[in-house]
Amino acid sequence: MNTPNERPDPDDALARARAAREQMAAALEEDQEPDSDEPVGWHPIWKRPRKPKSKTVKKAELRKQRKRLQEAAKRRLAAGNSRRPRSRQSRIGSAAARRDARALSRVRHSNAWLW
Repeated sequence: MNTPNERPDPDDALARARAAREQMAAALEEDQEPDSDEPVGWHPIWKRPRKPKSKTVKKAELRKQRKRLQEAAKRRLAAGNSRRPRSRQSRIGSAAARRDARALSRVRHSNAWLW
């Protein structure tokens, strides 16, 4: 625990902060945004100012996106409607599974387990 004699004087700290005020202000001024008319060096893409796109560019992008989505929808529809012949084994297995599920469902909806 600090004794009162070891604690720094608040007035002294305040005086030191006021003396360093100019230095701190100069350091803060350095990192500010440059003027818009002076050329800027390389910046990462997320710090570059945004350039608005022209209407024609926007419309072309939307056209490409719409076409891409329509083609994906066609592929999805074709995949759902495809009538690939399934192997005999999978047909038998799925039929057996359906039969089991049907039987279980009948039991579940009856009061058979109460006997």
